[in-house]
Amino acid sequence: MSEEEYLRTEKEREIKHEYIDGYIYAMAGVKKNHARITANIDRALGRFLSGKSCESFTSEVKVKVGSKFFYPDVMVVCDDNNQDYYTETPVIIVEVLSKSTRRMDETVKKWSYQNIPSLQEYVLIEQDFVDVEVCRRSQGWVSSHYFLGDSVYFEAIGLEMTVADIYERVDNEDMQIFIAQAETIIP
Repeated sequence: MSEEEYLRTEKEREIKHEYIDGYIYAMAGVKKNHARITANIDRALGRFLSGKSCESFTSEVKVKVGSKFFYPDVMVVCDDNNQDYYTETPVIIVEVLSKSTRRMDETVKKWSYQNIPSLQEYVLIEQDFVDVEVCRRSQGWVSSHYFLGDSVYFEAIGLEMTVADIYERVDNEDMQIFIAQAETIIP
């Protein structure tokens, strides 16, 4: 399938598809924890970027990387290319990991995204346990991991966010323990 045909037909499809080198791949639905993490990140970005030149997008907008089109869970774009359905200039991309997407997110997408000249940070967030991995261009794409009690600094836009805020309302074992410990401290 050509890029032109993909872009033309994707708007009409009920299920979103990513496009990789001429082939399309259907995207699976997400768990509630995935949706919660995505919403938490997007809300914080939206509030922080209000009135600024950058803006955040969720997985309704594609990113084009060479001959590939992906739907990142969240991304920040500061200098857009004025395309209605995709961008080529994100500065931050966030992917929430699941068993079905982990391999693609940690290999094909990671390599592809790191070749985007504008990209400054690639963020991988686990949904089944607490771990926020940030790969920064400024650090040679070396991973830094953040856990409960930590704050993540998104240097591309100057936003600091706690890991607890990223995982707000997420129901996994790490969060259950964190909440139980917090409740024993607060009388």
